[in-house]
Formats: sequence, structure tokens, C-alpha cells
Amino acid sequence: MKFAEEKKTIIVHYILEKINQKQPSLSRHVAEAFSISPNTVHTYLNELLQDGIIEKSGRDTYALVTREQSFYFHRSMGEIKDETKILDATLLPFIKPFSSAVQGIWSYAFSEMVNNVIDHSGAETLCVLIRQNAYQTSVSIMDDGVGIFENIQKHFGYDSLEDAIVELSKGKLTTDEEHHSGEGIFFTSRMMDEFFILSDGKLFSVNKYEEESLDTVASSFPFSTDVHLILANQSKKCARDIFDQYANDADGFTKTRLPMSRIFESSPISRSQAKRVANRLDRFTDVELDFEGVEFMGQGFAHELFVVFAKSHPEIHLIPLHMEDAVAKMYRHVTA
Repeated sequence: MKFAEEKKTIIVHYILEKINQKQPSLSRHVAEAFSISPNTVHTYLNELLQDGIIEKSGRDTYALVTREQSFYFHRSMGEIKDETKILDATLLPFIKPFSSAVQGIWSYAFSEMVNNVIDHSGAETLCVLIRQNAYQTSVSIMDDGVGIFENIQKHFGYDSLEDAIVELSKGKLTTDEEHHSGEGIFFTSRMMDEFFILSDGKLFSVNKYEEESLDTVASSFPFSTDVHLILANQSKKCARDIFDQYANDADGFTKTRLPMSRIFESSPISRSQAKRVANRLDRFTDVELDFEGVEFMGQGFAHELFVVFAKSHPEIHLIPLHMEDAVAKMYRHVTA
């Protein structure tokens, strides 16, 4: 009996996941995945319909019933100064039913992102928009202050918003080193299933596979920055595990990962591009350079990064990953 209930729970969770993914031919797909009859799948779907967890949107198509709530805070009224109070007033009731690990991830991520608004944006208005269904919870943290990418670009004097975003993705970047470590966005983006920042006409995103992307978008968005967080309600992630992937007990946050195909629009070829990649890498001991999707690497780029920089920073381990044949050939050529 217990086994049957556990199996049903797994199947129902799978159904919710596939509805969230807009899986076509849902009933047949679930029946084949678990070797059960379509009638059993329909029984579970009808129970979810009756409980108000899903709603029918077409023939064998369903949608998750989502509740939505927004909250506004104003600096002039003294409401944008304590991230814990904002967490308690907004997200906490939504995540109380979840595991302690999921609650811990949300508490960390939400507090870090709201604290950025408090300390760095100069915003008058902060809006928290929460959407939740039976499968996942999403949170948008929006403000009308200085755009996050523009703020970083101006503070450090980077040539472009793209340079600012690349540096932000490495981690350990903050405009206030006396009070902040610059780790919040890096770790939050790895804890979430989906994470994106929309600001200054740029969309920077990281998904649960740690794939990053950067796009230019046209937007009439009323806020200067929107940080969007999505996490499955039954996620098996743990904040401690995420920290341990990139940190050690002695030195803290020591590891970063750079996706080359997301940094450059075309193949990396020049020494100046290599210097852009190498900027601030002396803050880490292990740097994973992911070349997946990169078809060619220029000799100047390879020599500057893997010879010049590597020799001048022997304490830093540059770890190339997913090199295609042409890229690996150039790597071996300069390092031989």
C-alpha cells in the first residue's frame, strides 16, 4: 500500500512537471513513461482538476492553476531598509510548506537580491511579484533605481554593458567591497532552476544546467531592473551543496566557471579578448573555461590566456572543458 502511494506521488509530480513544460499528448506520454494505463493517468488528472490544482485548456491539454500576489515598498516611507522584514512580509508564507532545504535556498536568494536593491540601486520603489503553482514558485524583484548593469559599468569604467555583465557572471564583483562580498548573484543564479536579470536593455540568464546567455531586448518595462527567480517546490537542491561546489572551508569562494560561447559573439581570437577573460581571475584558484559550442580559438587568444597569464599566475588553475578538435589543437600548440 505504501509503495502504491509513493508511486502515485511520483507520477502526480511528473504530471505537474510535464504540464509546466507544456508536454503534448500528455496522457499518452505519462502512461508510456510509467507503463500504466491511460485510464489511470486520467484518474490522476481528474483528481487534480477537482482539487483545483490544474485546469483544462484543451483536448488532453492542461494548465497549472497559479496564484499571484504583488507587494510594493517605498524608500521615502522607510520600507526599503530591512531585507528580513521584506522577506517575512512577502515570500515567507508561500514557502512555509516546503522542505527546510528549499526554504533555505529561497531565504538566501531573496535576501541577497533585495539587499542589492537596498544598498546599491538608490531605488524609491521596490516591487515583489510572486507567482506560485503546485509545481514551482517564481519571484520577480523589481526596482526603479539605477540599472544594475549600468551601475557596474560606470563604477568600474568598463567599456560596455556586456563587459560589466561578463564580470558580474564571474562572481566576487561588488561596487561596495567594504560591505559586500560580490557573491550573492553568482550563488543565487546557481541555486535557482531559472534566473535572469533584465536591465538596461540586456537580458542575462542562467538555467538549472548552469548555461548562461546574454541577449539584447527591446522593452518598455516600467522598472529599471527585474531580477527573476524560479525554483521547483519539491527541488532536491541544497544551498550548502551549491556553496561547496565553488568554495572550500579555508579560503571560501575559490572557483568560477566561464562559458566562452556566451562571452563572445564569435570565436575568441585576440589577445585583448583573452585579457578581458583574465580580468579579476586572480581572485580565484580554480577557473573552469567551458568551450562548448566554440568552433575555433585564435593563437593570440590562446597564447595570452594559457601561456602569458598562466605563467604569471601559477597559483591559478585554468581548466579547459568541452574543447572541440580545432580548439584543442590550438590549446596543445601554444602549451606544448
